[in-house]
Amino acid sequence: MSPLDLLDIDASLSEEERQIRAVVRQLVEDRVRPHVAGWYEDGQVPARELAREFGKLGLLGMHLTGYGCAGASAVAYGLACLELEAGDSGVRSLVSVQGSLAMYAIWRFGSEEQKQRWLPAMAAGEAIGCFGLTEPDHGSDPASMATRARRDGDDWILSGAKMWITNAPIADVGVIWARTDEGVRGFAVPMDTPGVTAREIRHKMSLRASLTGEIALDDVRLPADARLPEAIGLKAPLSCLTEARHGIVWGALGAARDCLEAALSYATTRTQFGRPLAGFQLTQAKLADMAVEWNKGLLLALHLGRLADAGKLRPEQVSVGKLNNVREALAIARECRTILGANGVSGEYPVMRHANNLESVLTYEGTSEIHQLVIGQRLTGLSAFA
Repeated sequence: MSPLDLLDIDASLSEEERQIRAVVRQLVEDRVRPHVAGWYEDGQVPARELAREFGKLGLLGMHLTGYGCAGASAVAYGLACLELEAGDSGVRSLVSVQGSLAMYAIWRFGSEEQKQRWLPAMAAGEAIGCFGLTEPDHGSDPASMATRARRDGDDWILSGAKMWITNAPIADVGVIWARTDEGVRGFAVPMDTPGVTAREIRHKMSLRASLTGEIALDDVRLPADARLPEAIGLKAPLSCLTEARHGIVWGALGAARDCLEAALSYATTRTQFGRPLAGFQLTQAKLADMAVEWNKGLLLALHLGRLADAGKLRPEQVSVGKLNNVREALAIARECRTILGANGVSGEYPVMRHANNLESVLTYEGTSEIHQLVIGQRLTGLSAFA
């Protein structure tokens, strides 16, 4: 049992859940850890190669059913996200965007033809998807999106731009959200369609082991069957975000655990003033406080996962998990950095990389402020968004 499992939470997991976790952890140990520091430093990641390996293990869209998807439980998916982000947030983002955003949107709102066309290849990692909702001028306010889709005979013409889109530079299909005369609608857009341009965003200081892009849509002509027939209104993309946020609730704990394990190992082996750092009261206080918060976060994630598996998980409950767990994971990463001292900023240790990544996780899929307002609306019955 891990020394971080102060509350014996492991005993609450089924044998199957522990086995799935072990398989993903070993994959991360073998395929991610030896290379991720270099990927991060270089700002490059072999995303297609990783996607195929993840597909072989059934990690892509693993909580979906049919079409080559594994049909795993929400808790099993969460544990997989935790292990992936213990490797790197960018690696977990690859899986999360593929499965919980792009694949989920097609699985939930697409036609049978769209599902058959895209989902088996995406589940295998042979096709990469992205999710185009955020725009250059509209991040937290998707209701103000400027991307438009207009009818032209039986076709649709899309014009606009999307920004900060994970997987966009290598995507085969983009789930693009646009405003129409009938409201917000979603489209499955092959990324090689004339008029679609994806440009990689470089010089990031965070999520450097993740491919992020800007998508330009210049009068993109699509057939009528490109529209996701069941995606009607803004609730459709927001439901996809809720799906993805559940994975983040777990994933952030993976980054925090990796930081804690690094700090604990360092503190017990690094000697100052004639004794290990772990022997000092201030160091033990830091470790104790962080371990308590990590265990609380894991209990919260597990509770939300069980609710999801029972079909009872509500969006504001996911907001509680995302707000708390990402915020606490970032605090843990920063505190662990202090234990490592100057070595905390070295790429030889994972702590600063996780801290930098968590700055992005804090923002995407809803900023902390947005989740506070979601929770506030639930508490008061009053919307403070406008």
